[in-house]
Amino acid sequence: MASDARALATRLAELGDAALATTLAARGVSPQAAWHDFFDAAEGLLDPASVDRALTRLDRHDLLALDLSEAGVDGEPARLALTDADGSPYTAVSERVAAAAAAAPHAFTAAPEPVAPVAADARVAAAAAERAFTTAGSLADVLLLCSHTPLARTGAGPVSAVDRRRLLDAGALEFADDLEDLLASAAGAGLATAFEREWTVTDAGERWLKAPTADRWEAIAEGFRTSLPRGLRTSSHGFLTPDAWPGMYPLDPEWPARAERLHRIGVRWGLFSSDRSPAEFPWTAALRAGERADAATMAPYLPTEIDRVYLQADLTAIAPGPLAPALDLRLRSIALRESRAQASTYRFTADSIGAGMTEGETAESMRDFLAGLSLTGIPQPLAYLIESTASRHGLVRVRADGATGRTRVESSDAGLLDAITVDQALRPLGLLVLEGDDALSSRVARDAVYWTLADARYPVVALDARGVPESIHRRTTATASKPAGTAQETYARLIATLRGGHGTQGESGWLERELEQAVRARAEIVVVVRMPDGSERSFTLEAAGLGGGRLRGRDRAADIERTLPVSSIVSVHAA
Repeated sequence: MASDARALATRLAELGDAALATTLAARGVSPQAAWHDFFDAAEGLLDPASVDRALTRLDRHDLLALDLSEAGVDGEPARLALTDADGSPYTAVSERVAAAAAAAPHAFTAAPEPVAPVAADARVAAAAAERAFTTAGSLADVLLLCSHTPLARTGAGPVSAVDRRRLLDAGALEFADDLEDLLASAAGAGLATAFEREWTVTDAGERWLKAPTADRWEAIAEGFRTSLPRGLRTSSHGFLTPDAWPGMYPLDPEWPARAERLHRIGVRWGLFSSDRSPAEFPWTAALRAGERADAATMAPYLPTEIDRVYLQADLTAIAPGPLAPALDLRLRSIALRESRAQASTYRFTADSIGAGMTEGETAESMRDFLAGLSLTGIPQPLAYLIESTASRHGLVRVRADGATGRTRVESSDAGLLDAITVDQALRPLGLLVLEGDDALSSRVARDAVYWTLADARYPVVALDARGVPESIHRRTTATASKPAGTAQETYARLIATLRGGHGTQGESGWLERELEQAVRARAEIVVVVRMPDGSERSFTLEAAGLGGGRLRGRDRAADIERTLPVSSIVSVHAA
């Protein structure tokens, strides 16, 4: 065991910081671990409880290789620091593998041959494509709402009940339990990220929202395959058929539920049949074989997206089919979607048009967009609503005052400024009426003042340094948030501590460590010392102190305290 700890300490010390951090993260080591050097780290990683946890992360193939104690075991066991430089498991690992094999012999047998898939018929393929289309629409709704207001997470990780209700009320979800699967799909494709206590949309997610449904599916399918656990992936960059998934991590008690969830996500995105039959779709077969995700074979089963709507005199827009995502996204920036189906309804209001102007639209840009989108022209009531909203929008102007470093809030409507002054919702802005000035002033930054007024439904516009209206987009994507730290950043302090501890080269580092532990435990040890004449002599001491290159201890046999130079100590072991 001691030689294993020394060998592992040496291997850990030889790893680069990035590789070492990856190993620590894979083993679930706390960044606050009370380790002082690589010898501590090696003993911690070889602790039976730590080895047992690591074994649950191994698939059936790796477990079988460890059980056979074959040299040359590589891959995940090596990454988890379970094998030495020759690929042979350490003694502590072999012991825990033997215990696991005795307790669960089924986990150390070869996996059964998977069932060969058969081509699915057109009816089943059409149903799968429709599920994928519906799921893409639901995820788009979730990401759109998340891009405006991040989704709050509870301490355990799931989205808060308040935000689940918000998504349900908005029609983004059919069932509240669908949300975690959708977010897992988004995270796998890099469309959204969970950082600390909230979910935010990434730049890739913003681009995904504007992409056609086929491109959306391809991005999700690629992300799904990439995020599958190592045991499910094949050497050809594909993955195993789902019937082989449940038994792939036999020592992990949480794996069956996780495998079931992965399959459920695949069903949502039209990758697998819902009845667990061996029927396979052409697009799934290509993806499973390691080819690039391609929705071409799915396209014939997807609803045809349209690029025109009917604008009604009652201030609604009727889309007679699924509207192209980019058009739907822009239309929803100036109108409220009232229903979502093969035919969707959107309603224009003063608030919805004002919100669009707040996000950068103008009366002219809205007219041009709607004229190109409408099959019936722009009805007079809608044209009037746009003009009247535009005439009122911008009554409140917000600009940065370079001379004072404060933010000015101006308006030609004195009554509106008075209303802003007494609005309790705006008290955090600390707005003041400066003497001799007809504007309000705040210490808060211009953009924050702008969005606070916009959220309070004031017709506000931001001005740049030249006094020209400037479009400000609310950014809540992950690039605006502090990014999640890498494993190397997470373990930087611990790695620095380990590298600053005892060296692992030669005997000196190990010897110093043994002496320190003996002193700490006030243990009785046998110390072999090389004498000046070259001979060696043994002393049995109760270790009392170590410092200045010398070991102090009580020699029980001679009943005296001895001080021995560490440089002369050849070896040490327990009495």
